[in-house]
Amino acid sequence: MTSFNQPLGGNDMPRFGGPATMMRLPVASGAKGLDAAFIGIPMDHGTSNRPGTRLGPRQIRDESRMLRPYNMATGAAPFEHLQVADIGDVPINTFDLKKTVDIITAHYHEVLGHGTIPLTLGGDHTLTWPILRAIKERHGPVALIHIDAHADINDTMFGETVAHGCPFRRAWEDGCLINDKVFQIGLRGTGYSPEDFDWARDKGWTVVQAEECWNKSLTGLMAQVRDRIGDAKVYISYDIDSLDPAFAPGTGTVEPGGLTIWQALEIIRGCAGLNIIGGDLVEVSPPYDPTGNTALIGANILYEMLCVLPGVPQKPSRFSGLAF
Repeated sequence: MTSFNQPLGGNDMPRFGGPATMMRLPVASGAKGLDAAFIGIPMDHGTSNRPGTRLGPRQIRDESRMLRPYNMATGAAPFEHLQVADIGDVPINTFDLKKTVDIITAHYHEVLGHGTIPLTLGGDHTLTWPILRAIKERHGPVALIHIDAHADINDTMFGETVAHGCPFRRAWEDGCLINDKVFQIGLRGTGYSPEDFDWARDKGWTVVQAEECWNKSLTGLMAQVRDRIGDAKVYISYDIDSLDPAFAPGTGTVEPGGLTIWQALEIIRGCAGLNIIGGDLVEVSPPYDPTGNTALIGANILYEMLCVLPGVPQKPSRFSGLAF
């Protein structure tokens, strides 16, 4: 019998009952003793178009009740190898974005101090910058796999340096990133000038636009990503708007021509074997998807991140072997 926390099973309590935590896991008051922790950051005061991501963590947790502990495709069983819990939400200041950034950094400094890997339920994308600041204090500069429709490298938005379109410019300025090990995947749409994507390329980052991903598997791409990153510590930041709005309409800044759900799974599963020290899933805005499907996809992506953390063996399923 395992001593690790287990999600509450659907045969022990109906899926529509039980605790409103990520995967109906036990709640912990802090990160002490945990290998990984789910953390919510309910904020949307960094958004520039449609708000609502402050409600994202709550709906992601709600939809995560459908998840089961064993990954049928990869054979990963994270709850057999890691101690995991939901440690609640960061107590952000909903009236002051700049204070919220500092609150987040301090909160994650405490979490990381216990050697815990944080998996974050967002919340708008502003939150990744203060998390990366805390990670730099603990781990030094890291590699980054950033999946998004937007580069989020603006210098300012309406004269402000703190917004959901600026986190990776700020992280670069703070020396949080290893430039030749930064990957941005799924960028697309309209812009103001080539600089919208080329600023990152000029810094040595690898930018993979969505058009390069159309109609193909991304397993080959992820093999190249793993080769480039090697044994460096890596952070994964997944913006749900990287997916085409046909799959995930519940977000604030939708762009047509995006990734598919199966490509999203290929990306995250392709991170297995990397030295992952944290990850986030951001920009789920429940008001724009009353079905809850966007949050459900977000919950699944967070689970897939858990499945590829260090210490979780991968035992791929025995597929049929038929060529069809």
